[in-house]
Amino acid sequence: MVGDSLIALVILLFDVMIYVAAAFAPGMDPEPWYIGVPIVVGVVAPMVFRRKYPVAAAFLTLLCGIPHAVFELGVASFATACIALYTLVVYVGRRQATAFLVANALITGIQTPLQYEDRESVVLTLIMAAMLLALSWLLGEFVGARRAYHAEVEQRLSLLEVERDHQARMAVAEERARIARELHDVVAHAVSVMVVQADGAAYAVHGNPELADGAVRTISQTGREALAELRRLLGVLRSEDEGGGRTPQPGTQSLAELAERVRGVGLPVRLELVGDLDELPTGIGLGIYRIVQEALTNSLKHAGPGTQALVRVERTADTVELEISDDGRAAMRTLVGVAGGNGLIGMRERALVFGGSLEAGPSADGGWQVRARLPLTTD
Repeated sequence: MVGDSLIALVILLFDVMIYVAAAFAPGMDPEPWYIGVPIVVGVVAPMVFRRKYPVAAAFLTLLCGIPHAVFELGVASFATACIALYTLVVYVGRRQATAFLVANALITGIQTPLQYEDRESVVLTLIMAAMLLALSWLLGEFVGARRAYHAEVEQRLSLLEVERDHQARMAVAEERARIARELHDVVAHAVSVMVVQADGAAYAVHGNPELADGAVRTISQTGREALAELRRLLGVLRSEDEGGGRTPQPGTQSLAELAERVRGVGLPVRLELVGDLDELPTGIGLGIYRIVQEALTNSLKHAGPGTQALVRVERTADTVELEISDDGRAAMRTLVGVAGGNGLIGMRERALVFGGSLEAGPSADGGWQVRARLPLTTD
């Protein structure tokens, strides 16, 4: 409103100067100031509120401009009409601007022939009015188009910011889920091995001290390996350098070591690797390792004594097939809720990440089996 007030003040001062010049000019008989000044003020005052109330300001200016033009008090009526038309085009719309333009044209077309006697003055005034109003409309169209463009750009930027924030939240949630799966696999496997060995050591501590001593050493080694895994994960979280010179993630090349470690705990594992598994992508290799690790951990916890396990990983042209089975007590696992545990959920999530599938349940021979299929190519 400050800028609009300055515009109104400039137009008012210009008309006042014209009125003063006419008052002191010889042969001129201007209207008394108490008539002319209120009319000029009435014409320019609505310009102060032209952005806040554009339609009301435009038509109020048009009405006050009628006596202003009749008494020939200056240029305020015509200048404010052009500004009002421009304002309507930019801030309101073409429909209201067209209505104002038609009303202005009717008033000007009726008033001008009555005000001027010679035909040349009438034609010149009408042509000048038409040109200035057309210029005001074109200028309003240009500014309105730029305002609409900037509004569209701001809206798109706002949408992009919202989408970026949404994607960032999704990425954070996905990363948290991945870290939770890693931590669960590391901790669950290590703790399961330690619990099994601790139970064995407790039974053998008096009758077979050597066996108990070996179990304790296994517990110590497993705990150190779990701590090393946890330090590696936490180090990756703390460090901004993704490379960081850290120990590589386990993959299919670590399956033999995993099977040997589980055998040392007391679960005989037969490992069958078919096809070229060394050239698998790092992510798929880690997923295979974690699925096998979690499945063997479940066998350790729930299969019971005397159980044997089979791990078969086969690579074909476009898929990797996993089968982890044991001949333990499948019914007991259903009772203890293995099917609804976080381990099975984590294995299924790992398979789904790569567009694969995973099934787990009792096998035909009374044991338990986990089958997973991971595609190597995506459509």
